[in-house]
Amino acid sequence: MTFSWTPHRFSGGALALDVANSVILRFDRDRSIDRFAVEEQFAAFPAAAEQFCAERALFGSIAPVEASNTHGFLHLRETIDRHFRAQVLGQANRKTLADLLEAAALMLRAASSEMALEAATARSALHLVAMKEPDRLKICGNCGWLFLDRSKNRSRTWCDMAVCGNRIKANRHYQRVRQGGTT
Repeated sequence: MTFSWTPHRFSGGALALDVANSVILRFDRDRSIDRFAVEEQFAAFPAAAEQFCAERALFGSIAPVEASNTHGFLHLRETIDRHFRAQVLGQANRKTLADLLEAAALMLRAASSEMALEAATARSALHLVAMKEPDRLKICGNCGWLFLDRSKNRSRTWCDMAVCGNRIKANRHYQRVRQGGTT
């Protein structure tokens, strides 16, 4: 199966969140898709990140994950998701943070360069840990992805207006019409 890495796939607002969001429908066992289960995606992701990632200026040209680091990279992805999802839900603790820091340290040591995807992802996760406004980190009300709310009033509830925002608004409209409300 092949995938396209579109701007929507990089709506997390940080490389670490975009990597965590590479699992689509994470909590739906029947429909969940891991984009990195397809080996070619390890090579395709860095080029797309250079084009679409909100943090592309921080990392410049990103090299694909080295074959010897794929297991560690996927472990990092899962610890990123676990820690930041717990943070949004008010359930983060020393263990989720320690797991994230250990996985990030492992990838920083194992990467052959600062520009390797695994090192860039680890650095992005560390930037998120240290961010000044942690309440800007949210979970999309439509797809469940993690994202940074960069809106002025911090009221965004979806990762991407063009996809999830439109779906939520269309669903609300459908429900109003179905219940006999006005359009």
